[in-house]
Amino acid sequence: MDWFLLVLSAFVLWIASLCIIYFPSKVQYFTTGDTLHKKAVLLVIAHPDDESMFFTPSLNHLTSRGHNVHILCLSTGNADRMGNIRKDELYKACAVLKVPLKQVEILDHPELQDGFGNVWNHTLIAKIVEDSIRTHGIDLVITFDSYGVSGHSNHRDVHFGIRKLLLDPQWSSFEAWQLDSTSILRKYSGPLDIWVSIFMAWCLPGTKQFCLLNEHPAKSFQAMAQHMSQWVWFRKLFVCFSSYTYVNTLLRIEL
Repeated sequence: MDWFLLVLSAFVLWIASLCIIYFPSKVQYFTTGDTLHKKAVLLVIAHPDDESMFFTPSLNHLTSRGHNVHILCLSTGNADRMGNIRKDELYKACAVLKVPLKQVEILDHPELQDGFGNVWNHTLIAKIVEDSIRTHGIDLVITFDSYGVSGHSNHRDVHFGIRKLLLDPQWSSFEAWQLDSTSILRKYSGPLDIWVSIFMAWCLPGTKQFCLLNEHPAKSFQAMAQHMSQWVWFRKLFVCFSSYTYVNTLLRIEL
């Protein structure tokens, strides 16, 4: 009986957490005053499928509010020699996520190849991101934090490359945001982490932290399903139970 009550309580809390998504806050993020300013946003990722596994709450929030979203993927994810396949999969996922394909750039640079053992050049990343910002008139950048959610070295290098750009005095005030890497308990708590994320955002009010709920969590599954070469059973479980399917906490990158 105790186990039954525990499971029932967890189920009720899970459903209650999902209900929050469908009654989103009226607060508009990335605004000035009472007016919503459409911004050009650049999401910088390491591999095809990063956008679907980790950033769909942010992407859905931004596209649904009319912001102009660009995606810069710094590799084709060619560790298993499927780079060309994974490029096509990223374009298909972006179509699901309502990101215009002409605003999706996928690089295949010899110094930025997919792999845990491959150390990426931070100076090169900074230069590539700088060029993309200038070319597309980008207002703000979103990327991984220093742990990179999963600890993947390529994710971390993307963060440090952008941080290196911000160390340049002419870019020191540029607006850049990082996806918060949570503890493993929170990471696999599904929508339950919404409560914790909202509480943490309340603890740090102002413009240093945003908690973005995924108003269309089914899109995470639809987008990730486009990455057929990666859509194996454990990633299906990840998308179901990962808190990153339901909520993103973005922190301002401070130097």
